[in-house]
Amino acid sequence: MERRAFYQNPVLPWLLLAPQLLLVLVFFYWPTSQALFWAFTLEQPWGGGNTWAGFNNFLYIFGDGRYWATVARSAFYAIAVSAISMCLALTLAMFVDRALKGTRMFQSVFVWPYAIAAPAAGVAFRFIFAPEAGLIGAVNEMWPGIWNPATNGFHALGMVIVCHAWLGIGYNFIFFLAALQMLPKSLSEAGAMDGARPYRRMLDIQLPLIAPTVFFLLIMNLISSFTDSFGLIDVMTEGGPINATEVMVYKLYVDGFKGLDYSGAAAQSIVLMLLVIALTFVQFRWVEKRVHYN
Repeated sequence: MERRAFYQNPVLPWLLLAPQLLLVLVFFYWPTSQALFWAFTLEQPWGGGNTWAGFNNFLYIFGDGRYWATVARSAFYAIAVSAISMCLALTLAMFVDRALKGTRMFQSVFVWPYAIAAPAAGVAFRFIFAPEAGLIGAVNEMWPGIWNPATNGFHALGMVIVCHAWLGIGYNFIFFLAALQMLPKSLSEAGAMDGARPYRRMLDIQLPLIAPTVFFLLIMNLISSFTDSFGLIDVMTEGGPINATEVMVYKLYVDGFKGLDYSGAAAQSIVLMLLVIALTFVQFRWVEKRVHYN
């Protein structure tokens, strides 16, 4: 029989919920309402209030070729970061999902990158990939100009992708390891007895069984790549060189806070929010219902 809690004082539940509701209202719904207001209005030159602009701000950004280039760059960035991070995390989880000496230590070590702040990791990777220092510096001495993220946009974008993927390995590793440990060991043992190598057992037995976890992490990584890349890019490249690392969330900042185009930046934020909502809808409405095992 289901049990429910009843309060004699009808005001007490609302008092208990009030702090959380206040935080949600102040830090989520209020900024969202302000973004909607700015997205559909246009500020008068030198102040003087806002005038109704309708969908003109959206039509302007959708007609801007630079914006669509940023969208394409953001999609490539998100797919690359998600693929690299998830593949490495799955590989590491496969290695430590064994009853061997020392696996406990590795299980904890592989989670550490997730605890590092993105700006701190960006500073470290910026030094690691500096063309004049370390291993990269030695390579540049042998082949001058082969690596220079300060002038080559592809190099700069690759540097940021590697850093972001490295930060997400710990998060993905935890979920993959938990999913693998939930699988019956008898399935892998039966495959090994039939002569299947570890790689074949992973593809044919383990990976299909942890498909719900894979799809969940895919959606979460895509959302993180679209929304959590600002700190890395601002520290490592500031969107350069020549906007080569300018993704959607960073272009929003540049147009709004540097270009003072608050209405255009607000319209871009609404588009980004709708993209995240769409990904979340896919997660809860499609993946959760269609990927399951009895």
